Amino acid sequence: MAVLALGGMSAAVSAQDADANREVIESLRRFEESLGLKPTRNFEKRSDKEAASYRCYYTGKLELPRTYDELELRQVKGPGCGIDETRYDVFYYAIEAVASGNTPVTASLESAPLERVLVVVPHEDLHDARELKDLPTAVAEAATTLMGFHTAAAFARERYGAESATYQNLAREAELFLQKAEIVNRYFDRLEKLYKDVRDGRTSVDSALAAKAEAYEQLQRECKGISPAPASFNACPAAMNNAGLAFDATYTRYYPLLYKLYVAQGSDLAPLLQALSPSARGKAKSESEVAAYLENLIAR
Repeated sequence: MAVLALGGMSAAVSAQDADANREVIESLRRFEESLGLKPTRNFEKRSDKEAASYRCYYTGKLELPRTYDELELRQVKGPGCGIDETRYDVFYYAIEAVASGNTPVTASLESAPLERVLVVVPHEDLHDARELKDLPTAVAEAATTLMGFHTAAAFARERYGAESATYQNLAREAELFLQKAEIVNRYFDRLEKLYKDVRDGRTSVDSALAAKAEAYEQLQRECKGISPAPASFNACPAAMNNAGLAFDATYTRYYPLLYKLYVAQGSDLAPLLQALSPSARGKAKSESEVAAYLENLIAR
């Protein structure tokens, strides 16, 4: 089950705009079909049961899992995790959509800013595309993120026009996320090495905690410096700790590689989607195998 966490946007819209968002979602899903994506059962119904899916992800103070799959998870019914934050790094997230094949329109999604809605919907639908179904988590999240941005931008251009603020905002999201990905990946590697040094006895716990705090301060300064500010995702990890970084790194680790392949293929989503299909990948199944396969494609 995939989770969309591009750093949830905190702004909300009016009730009138929420009604408009529901109509936009229907139009966007028809647009996806015109691009060749098979229809899914996502977003067919509105959920009256919950405003969002509330989750608490957590990990040790000197632990950095590689994906959200490896984080500890506690499902909760609303704000608050009840987890000892002196022992764990915690990321609380109210998720607008969780890819399940039957994802409903939650209250948090229909009241999200328009650009966020236009990115979330194709991201979730792409998770159900047959070409991407069995990809390793980190590759799948990077792929659906990149394709989601471009699908949203193409829809905005057709619906609102090339001069519209909505299209202009979405047209640069993929490149802005590339900037974020490069920053997040660099700090992930830095902190991963630091924690390994602790495990191997080369660095003390106290020294590591001090270096960790400094690294997160620097990370926050760098990601806040991304300009212009993204319209559909937060420039920084939603939680400035190991849980938040591991979560965001799930989306960013292979994003630069996929972005490079996308450009090499003429900035066309169709060949990228085909390249990721099981028939094209052949025996490449694991994360490292798929990454090597993608690198070979770029080198050709």
